[in-house]
Amino acid sequence: MTKNLILWLIWVGFITYIVFFAPPLHLEETLTLLKNIVTLNLSQINPIIVSLFSLVGIWLMIYSALLFIDGRMQHIPFWPFILASVVSGVLGLLPYLALREPNQEFSGQKDAFLHFLDSRIFGIILSFSTMVILAYGLLGNWADFVQQFQGDRFINGMSLAFCLFCLLFPTVLGDDMARRCWHNPAIFWAVSLLPLVGSLVYLSLRPSLRTNIAQEFAVVNR
Repeated sequence: MTKNLILWLIWVGFITYIVFFAPPLHLEETLTLLKNIVTLNLSQINPIIVSLFSLVGIWLMIYSALLFIDGRMQHIPFWPFILASVVSGVLGLLPYLALREPNQEFSGQKDAFLHFLDSRIFGIILSFSTMVILAYGLLGNWADFVQQFQGDRFINGMSLAFCLFCLLFPTVLGDDMARRCWHNPAIFWAVSLLPLVGSLVYLSLRPSLRTNIAQEFAVVNR
């Protein structure tokens, strides 16, 4: 209950910050920026901003690899929240984290979609994509990024959302490890204390959620 309350407070606090305390919103410039990123017209955009935008997408896929499985056993499905997150970032994800119950079990069969999200190849693909994105970001101008962070609400909010994605990952990591019978506090803390990199290594190395394990849980719960 305390954790859920903290998550709700973070959600409300972040909305309050964005609405009342963040730098001004330059709507026309923001829409142009988004259009250029989506259409890959990147020549006039600081690579750091493109990289940050892409890494937010990577975080959404990382959370998807855990929470679509988690959502199978929850009273609320995960998919409406990930759709909201595509538009609003961490603001769409936080309500699910606050509403979900602790869950260290999985029962039933994995469909093709869950098989893919559960596979190590998914983590490897994300890891390789992240390396490319980070390498591209190194080409950017940090002084320009700092100036935009201080003066543009979209850049400011996106940067803070990225940080929140990093900080919130441990809230779902423990349950995912338990579902795989991977009870190792050292791994939990190593993944938690290495933002982004730790989560990608975890997805690339975690044991598969096997069907027979799922069936064992189902028998225990009868």
